[in-house]
Amino acid sequence: MHGEYKVPGGKLVVVDLDVVDGKIANFRLAGDFFLEPDEALADIDRAVNGLPAQTDAAALAAAIRAALPADATLLGFTPDSVATAIRRSLSNATDWRDYDWQLIHDKAVAPRVHLALDEVLTAEVGEGRRGPTLRIWEWNESAVVIGSFQSVKNEVDLENAEKYGFDVVRRISGGGAMMMAKNSIVTYSLYVPAEMVQGMTFAESYAYLDDWVLVALHSLGIDASYAPLNDITSPGGKIGGAAQKRLGSGAVLHHVTMSYDMDGELMTKVLRIGREKMSDKGTTSAAKRVDPLRSQSGLERSEIIDRMKATFVSLTGAVEGHITDDEYAAAEALVESKFATEQWLHRVP
Repeated sequence: MHGEYKVPGGKLVVVDLDVVDGKIANFRLAGDFFLEPDEALADIDRAVNGLPAQTDAAALAAAIRAALPADATLLGFTPDSVATAIRRSLSNATDWRDYDWQLIHDKAVAPRVHLALDEVLTAEVGEGRRGPTLRIWEWNESAVVIGSFQSVKNEVDLENAEKYGFDVVRRISGGGAMMMAKNSIVTYSLYVPAEMVQGMTFAESYAYLDDWVLVALHSLGIDASYAPLNDITSPGGKIGGAAQKRLGSGAVLHHVTMSYDMDGELMTKVLRIGREKMSDKGTTSAAKRVDPLRSQSGLERSEIIDRMKATFVSLTGAVEGHITDDEYAAAEALVESKFATEQWLHRVP
């Protein structure tokens, strides 16, 4: 069996192994990481060989950690990342290049339609009618998008939202509220088979699915990094946040919103940002939490998106795709039955 795991912001970890009588055998670790002393590589191999094939990632990492000499130095990887690669090999997990990707960057639609498309396209991938897809959103209306489990009255000042032209909608994924001002954000969704994140923890899957966008931002001179669980950040502050939803059809929705040109003062008027939430971010000003891409790059929003698209194509071989008429029709029907209803918006009052 063969498994690979690219450590977000780190190196590639590669494992090869057999399973004999329910136990790991002939285990070999490789990769472009750095490891001292040399002998530590053999120590890791010996620690894994003989372990039951059902050993979970935490126990695998613990066994590797215990086998390393006290003076061992690991750069670009950790015992946990080796464990992740092992679990991915044992579960026959897939990788980016195992698929024929589509990249969609279609017309702007209403916020509710965007949210419905996320559900429709994830289901299409899970049921095999569509291949894995990256979709870049376009906005010509402003909205506040709240997480699936958030309280409307606790998160949004509805009077100010209406006053400043923000529709209020609820998505199917968890996480926090996002103020989506038209033409001021960069949003994308990934629709992927569950096999792509097999063997990973939820935290690892977030970083793994966004590693490509960090590559794109770095190429623009933006010092972006991932902050667990779901933030894209920089030395100057938060850039954006990610959320996920795993559907029973066997697919994962992973979507991200990054601020391009955020009005921090307006955000504090539209969103009810509590002191408890702000305290764990180490700041007393909501406006200071948002570090727009525009201020860091000096580029137009379209230029940043073009670099993101080019980077994704170079890493995955993606080809241009489009939302089909049937997919649009399914999304519109879902808007009527779900996303535009008061029952959905106020499922958590």
